[in-house]
Amino acid sequence: MANVISRWFAPEPHIPRLPEAEVNRQYPRLRWRVLEATFVGYALYYLVRNNIPVVGKDLQTHLGYTKEQIGLLTSVTGLSYGVGKFFMGALSDRSNPRVFIAVGLLLTSILNFMFAGTLNFELQLFLWGLNGVAQGMGWPPCGRSMGHWFSEKERGLTFSVWNTSHNFGGAIAGWLSAAAVHRATDLFGADPATAWKAAFYVPAVITFFMSFYLLFRLVDTPQSQGLPPIEEYKQDFTKQEKQTGDTHERELSFKELFLDYVLFNKFVWILAIANFFAYVTRYAMVDWGPTYLREMKGQNIEQSSKIIVALELGGIIPTIALGYLSDKLGGRRGMVAVICMIPIIVAFGLMPMVPNDKSKVWIDLMLVGIVGMMIYPIINFITIMALDMTSKKAIGVAAGFIGLFGYVGKSAFAWAAGLALDILEPKYGKVVAWHGVLYTAMASGILALLFLSLTWKQKPKA
Repeated sequence: MANVISRWFAPEPHIPRLPEAEVNRQYPRLRWRVLEATFVGYALYYLVRNNIPVVGKDLQTHLGYTKEQIGLLTSVTGLSYGVGKFFMGALSDRSNPRVFIAVGLLLTSILNFMFAGTLNFELQLFLWGLNGVAQGMGWPPCGRSMGHWFSEKERGLTFSVWNTSHNFGGAIAGWLSAAAVHRATDLFGADPATAWKAAFYVPAVITFFMSFYLLFRLVDTPQSQGLPPIEEYKQDFTKQEKQTGDTHERELSFKELFLDYVLFNKFVWILAIANFFAYVTRYAMVDWGPTYLREMKGQNIEQSSKIIVALELGGIIPTIALGYLSDKLGGRRGMVAVICMIPIIVAFGLMPMVPNDKSKVWIDLMLVGIVGMMIYPIINFITIMALDMTSKKAIGVAAGFIGLFGYVGKSAFAWAAGLALDILEPKYGKVVAWHGVLYTAMASGILALLFLSLTWKQKPKA
């Protein structure tokens, strides 16, 4: 059985080179196909990952969950996703991304069905943890595909365009989950006590069928299609390749992946620690923003989902524009990331000053939009810097290691915020409790800035 699975996930073999005219015809077409399939694929993963924050208040109301329990649900998927992304990243670096991403999406779709099918907290916690592991099969094959089909000089722009897939996916996830619950109640007469299930069933149906689309749409490496490696096609060789003329590619061993490219690379560690704190600022509003608006600003479920939409859509244009700028600056992505972190710190510092009434919600959304505008370019740059400082053959495990730190940060904050709200709110009131959450996110932004500043002068490897 293990051998069958191994063969099924194995990279497609290199085939004989196509004639030059056919290479020139096929390469642009397949590059677009890879960009499109990975963009759509990774966006779809968010539909079955970001649904709990939207219905967090409903789970409290109808299932009697505490904020700590809601925090545990959001934290367990973050932690298991981080672990899954790390180990799945190592597997994906030696696998066929076409099969890898499709199987992962199919599994996470099934787990969403199962999660909504039970009312037991411990079982839901277990299933959502498994969902996080399956979610770890999303990013690594996309990173592998992009690294093989787009050259180093294109990374700032092309990775940034692709990276906005999670902005679209996250924004759609928030809207889709809220709309599904609202329509299940108002249009189909569902019992409000069970209508929250629609936030999981509807995305699960969509992703179930789309997993088969990805299986047939994505392709493996250029060489598996009879094409030259991207460096040869774009004449974008490293200094060593120019000197030796050796452009032959091979898959790296697990020892090389884990030791040479990750554990003994100091900049991967710096990026990982920076990512820990950056993810706190990213997920503070993703995980707790809808509940914040419902409790502090009197918003309903659809209105509160706007905070996720504002966060996600706010990052699209800046991610692409700043990615392109980083290419023009010779790959100085650390410098741009440090500058981006400053408005995030300011925005979290201003949020507690916004009056707690419905008429001022637009200010909250504007400040969250600023966070989205700046945090997603930073997350994007951290990933690209990992590729710049390692290898396209090791991007899965490097990004997985860095992502593990990020999701440990997200998970720790999600659980700690829920616990703190449960403890502080009865003693000091909602205002003090929620302000503590916001100031903690601001402090994390400051720490992320400090670690990112260590990459200020870094450029891609020559």
